[in-house]
Amino acid sequence: MSSIYDFSATSMAGQEVSLNKYRGKTLLIVNTASGCGFTFQFEDLQKLYDRYKDRDFVILGFPCGQFADQELDTNDQIQTFCTLNYGVSFPMFQKVDVRGQQAHPMFSYLANSKPFNGFNPFHSVAKILIPLINERHPEYMSGDSIKWNFTKFLIDSEGRVVDRYEATTDPIDMEDDIEKLLNA
Repeated sequence: MSSIYDFSATSMAGQEVSLNKYRGKTLLIVNTASGCGFTFQFEDLQKLYDRYKDRDFVILGFPCGQFADQELDTNDQIQTFCTLNYGVSFPMFQKVDVRGQQAHPMFSYLANSKPFNGFNPFHSVAKILIPLINERHPEYMSGDSIKWNFTKFLIDSEGRVVDRYEATTDPIDMEDDIEKLLNA
């Protein structure tokens, strides 16, 4: 596989969607969770989407329950939570695994395309997250796999993975990088 367009995923409505549908657009792909210390990022993700959607920018959300069971049980519950609590209108897909043997192939591709660069230790939630992973889930830190919820991948209009942002990067802090791709 050579680009993000080679993958497909199941929409919240249960339809298989080829990511080729987003060819020519700048994408931000995010693994999300409804009960995470980073769930507040939905608000800024929606702000970014509202600000740039008319400039061919799309956010694709992929709920995942692999990290401390922080995702709701059903796709309907997830969709309702995101819409009612954060006004999410960007495309959300059905719950997937993002690491391990059952990982959605797209997330394996993304993680292998851009290595893990570490968490920002100065982020307000990092003082909880880093000790939690080190004490309870040290296996999460091996390799370049997804380490936690709200890992974000920026994709250019050619389908190439441009950058990886960990949970400890707030969406608004990626705005300059998004602007550069949209202005390219």
